[in-house]
Amino acid sequence: MAVSSLYARRRIGTVAALTGLAAFVGLLNGPTASAALPTPVSATTARSYLASLTVAAEDRTGYSRDLFPHWITISGACNTRETVLKRDGSNVVTDSACASTSGSWYSPYDGATWTAASDVDIDHLVPLAEAWDSGAGAWTTSRRQSFANDLTRPQLLAVTDDVNQSKGDQDPATWMPSRTTYRCTYVRAWVQVKYYYGLSVDSAEKSALQNHLAAC
Repeated sequence: MAVSSLYARRRIGTVAALTGLAAFVGLLNGPTASAALPTPVSATTARSYLASLTVAAEDRTGYSRDLFPHWITISGACNTRETVLKRDGSNVVTDSACASTSGSWYSPYDGATWTAASDVDIDHLVPLAEAWDSGAGAWTTSRRQSFANDLTRPQLLAVTDDVNQSKGDQDPATWMPSRTTYRCTYVRAWVQVKYYYGLSVDSAEKSALQNHLAAC
């Protein structure tokens, strides 16, 4: 075989191998990498936090979603929802009003990917009603606003709208993400948020959190 021919075949083989490697790396860094929830504390830390939380019955007396001002302006024309859509999406393009006109969003709760922002909700990981039941009823409006728009703690996440609506105001005793591989992240985030804001847990909620954290 001519040297030039051998070289060409080797070069083609090398390119094919590199292409395959790139594809494999792409799979490793695929859709799950686009969900940008701030990394929650470790399972060990979450277990420690959970042990310190007050256990109390929930009280929803007086709750109204309007008591938690949400989707406030974050920067320029962008409110909290639009900011999370840009953070959690891939190749997101926005117009002059900061509305997402294209992009894709991977929902870590159910593994679905969406290409229309209208198919995506921003989930309050610890729901507003749950927060009220757990102590936020005694907060100032300013603190409730901070909670409802918290981009620093793992509290806001872009997910499939139907999934978010099915979750509603449920805690981990009655609702968990269908993707079992995300449940450890979910409960670590839940405990971190409750701990940071000094919220209580009810007995069933604490038991469910303990069980899920034990499996992390």
